[in-house]
Amino acid sequence: MAQVEATTERVVAANAENVFDALADYSGTRGKLLPEHFSEYEVREGGDGEGTLVHWKLQATSKRVRDCLLEVSEPTDGELVERDRNSSMVTTWRVTPAGEGSCRVVVTTTWKGAGGIGGFFEKTFAPKGLGRIYDAILANLAAEMEK
Repeated sequence: MAQVEATTERVVAANAENVFDALADYSGTRGKLLPEHFSEYEVREGGDGEGTLVHWKLQATSKRVRDCLLEVSEPTDGELVERDRNSSMVTTWRVTPAGEGSCRVVVTTTWKGAGGIGGFFEKTFAPKGLGRIYDAILANLAAEMEK
């Protein structure tokens, strides 16, 4: 099984701390940022950053739906890590200042992919598909924060 990785980033014209707080707000802002690929969004514990347990279903393709139960941690300032209890998937959100009144948001998801020919296709195509989904989330985040 090979490690699969998808990374997407965007500069948002808003203060880094405010953007991080919006991403960490699972009981409010976060749910509003999700595109149609997400369903059954539910905060099960916490709701604000560290200690949050959140559930959703992610429909990455017409045939592939992933049932996610994510534990949220904040290992360093400006970093949220979502670890899926149901798989090897780990998503890390990093928010860093990028000039006056702007910040850079980088989201990286990794997981252990399948082996063989299926793994080849997963490693080739899954990051592109996930990248499009995260582009949509980051566009929604920018629209929310740049109001």
